[in-house]
Amino acid sequence: MTPAPKPKSRRRCKCICLSVVAVILGLGLLFLILGLTVFKVKKPITTIDSVSIQDLDLSLDVARLRVLLNVTLDLGVAVTNPNRVGFKYGDSTCYIRYKGNDVAEVYVPAGSIGARDTSSMNLTLTLMADRLLSNSALYSDVISGTLPLQTYVRLAGTVRILFKFHVVTYTTCDIDINLSNRTVANQNCHYKTKL
Repeated sequence: MTPAPKPKSRRRCKCICLSVVAVILGLGLLFLILGLTVFKVKKPITTIDSVSIQDLDLSLDVARLRVLLNVTLDLGVAVTNPNRVGFKYGDSTCYIRYKGNDVAEVYVPAGSIGARDTSSMNLTLTLMADRLLSNSALYSDVISGTLPLQTYVRLAGTVRILFKFHVVTYTTCDIDINLSNRTVANQNCHYKTKL
């Protein structure tokens, strides 16, 4: 026959098990509190800091009612990561639109931004003349002296804080190019981020 366990050793085993469970619950609660406060996922912010005209060649063929136009724009794009961990984003594309049609695009390579850091990108976009000239409103816009364009940047990536969170940030800017003095006359930007 086996002797019955001593009450002291049974009590000690109970205390050890309860202590281990209490430590696990305490650590779980600590991670939950940190995850909901300090390490809460914040939305990365994409902004277009500057738009400048690198090249603008314009001529009118009045006899054929045609516009010959070549425009190259430089965009200064900044992505700010307010999180306490890095933000990794995939390959993307920046577009310029005229009256709803894509007339220029540039590849934005994948990258990462460190914790609480800002990454700047300088993008050069050349308008595709064939896409721009196919729009019948171009002639009247050139005659008026102002060319309305819209820039569009979308970055999709992940932030990893205990779990992976997918984040998509969008930026659109409505810009008016003054054709007579070759400057950006007006710029109005809108920002949106989805978790």
